[in-house]
Amino acid sequence: MLKIVYRNCAGIDVHKKTIVVTIAKTNEQDITEYQTKSFLTFTEDLIKCREWLMSNDTKDVCMESTGKYWIPVFNILEKCCTCIITHPKYVRTILGKKTDKKDSVWIADIFKHGLVEPSFMPPEDIRQLRDLMRYRNKLVYNRTGEKNRFQNSLTVSNVQIANVLTDVFGKTSQAILKLMLEQPNLTLEDITPLLRKNLKSSPEDILKSINGSFDECQSSKMAICLKHYDSINDCIELLEKQILKLAIKYSAEINLLLTVPGIKELSAIFIIAEIGTNMKVFVDDKHLVSWAGLSPRCNESARKKKSVKITKAGVYIKPLLVQCALCAIKDKSCPYIKARYESLKRRRGHKKAIIAIARLLLTSIYHILNTGEGFDYERFDTLLNRNFKSQQKVKNTPEEMISYLTSLGYEVTMQNT
Repeated sequence: MLKIVYRNCAGIDVHKKTIVVTIAKTNEQDITEYQTKSFLTFTEDLIKCREWLMSNDTKDVCMESTGKYWIPVFNILEKCCTCIITHPKYVRTILGKKTDKKDSVWIADIFKHGLVEPSFMPPEDIRQLRDLMRYRNKLVYNRTGEKNRFQNSLTVSNVQIANVLTDVFGKTSQAILKLMLEQPNLTLEDITPLLRKNLKSSPEDILKSINGSFDECQSSKMAICLKHYDSINDCIELLEKQILKLAIKYSAEINLLLTVPGIKELSAIFIIAEIGTNMKVFVDDKHLVSWAGLSPRCNESARKKKSVKITKAGVYIKPLLVQCALCAIKDKSCPYIKARYESLKRRRGHKKAIIAIARLLLTSIYHILNTGEGFDYERFDTLLNRNFKSQQKVKNTPEEMISYLTSLGYEVTMQNT
């Protein structure tokens, strides 16, 4: 018989217009009584739901994360109840016996026995910071899309300014291109005042590169792309000001993360927004790595291991950590990370090696936030020297020499002479 963990709890089935709440009360004889009510999702009705739960002394509540509809319910109940948010796959009911009332009863039943896997829910200020950082992430993607569209129009119009200038969206390039859209037939006298003194390309080469075949369609498209690009930059700038205001509260944790190779200020804020600052909500560093989708999945049946690819979890934090890992392997302050990457790349390839470095960074972040100590470079230097000395040992037998060369990525074949 299953153990009853919560003797007075509630399950909520959340929809866009209504919520169905079932209170499950279990007496000493393990007999459970159910009370079910439906409420609208207006704020006034959600407050009535909270008061009904409080009148029944029900403080443990469970609901599934249905789109964004659970957020206003959670915000109102959070102040008085212990709200558990869970993935729908953990509370899925039996097909054919599915109604709103039965769904809420089923959620209350499995929550009563402690069978629900709770989702990580950071504090309210962290959730606000997370929302802004994810929105900024979307704006950056949109800005990149506009840059690609603009570059495609330049290619179609045979404007090869990218061949003579490093950045098409640099100050000089943008000044020339905006003037070109206003005046298609530019001369050397028109572009010379716009050029910097330290440019490697000559004004004549730049003039040749912008001598393309413009038409009205591509010109109007590029003008719209530039206008949208500038407006996105303005939005990102305003958003970053608000993000920095919210992040002041966590300046100590951000400064700790800045000691990790490959992590800059906005990356540190984004990491704090995703995982919070309290590492006690995770069992250990492996739990955090698995939650972020950086560990191989466990998939075995009949003693056969199937796909062990990394999971799809960590939609936002995983790409961020991969970007930080790409910066970390170029950081000369901690050569161990690059050495570790090169060693894994020879055997497993670039993608698996960079995921391993991202996992190393997240494990370090877990212990940094848990202990309040910065990144320990001396420990990694010691580890690098120890590995280097072990590789420098004399290989006496042919088997040892072949094993050593194979570990470096070489293919060795034996021939009798």
